[in-house]
Amino acid sequence: MTAHADEAQCTCHWGSEEELALLKVPDVELDPDLLHRTWSATDWTDPGAVTRRVLPQLARALVAGEVEPLFDMADVGGSLARAEWRLWPARQTVVVWEFLHAWWAATLVDPDPVVPAHEVFALCVEASVSLDPWLTVWETVDHPAADRHLAEAAASWEYDLLGDQLPWHASEDARALRAGLADWLARHAPARLRAHGADAELLHRIRLVGLSGPARWEDPHWPGHRY
Repeated sequence: MTAHADEAQCTCHWGSEEELALLKVPDVELDPDLLHRTWSATDWTDPGAVTRRVLPQLARALVAGEVEPLFDMADVGGSLARAEWRLWPARQTVVVWEFLHAWWAATLVDPDPVVPAHEVFALCVEASVSLDPWLTVWETVDHPAADRHLAEAAASWEYDLLGDQLPWHASEDARALRAGLADWLARHAPARLRAHGADAELLHRIRLVGLSGPARWEDPHWPGHRY
């Protein structure tokens, strides 16, 4: 796959004409900086074509932990969403789904993934603009590593969720995603966190995530976060 022959970019801010020409030739390996500038740019004329050009190399770099987004891995998911990959031809869409699901499932049972599970999760959610496929897998994977990743995610997310914020940079539907994630954590996480041996304060904070208004702020276990 290649970018369209007439695809253009700003030579002052993005890169050179020679670098742009590489995107119009298939199967040429890009250096890490060019790969980063390509997937993270938001102003391609045809982001789908550009994404298809770099996706095999980007996928390899992702699972190797070699991608460093500006904010968090949700940035990469947002890049995939901008490419509207779910509207690509069926055989291409299936491949992207298979990659995301395989990476997510492998991460959950990996005791020491190169990309933290909550970062992979955010990428998958942003790429698909959906929580459900990834939460369903997390619910059904019965593995100590998956429980530990859940505890790490809860500790990472609780501050933002208690402030009614989504704990990553979202491209759209942040309010709905935040509500769905908070509801799932409050319902599903406590039993697994207790079984994992999570400390009592984290359990209280996840409980508070499921509350709103004075019931949350006036609870004796409110941690006193400032926003």
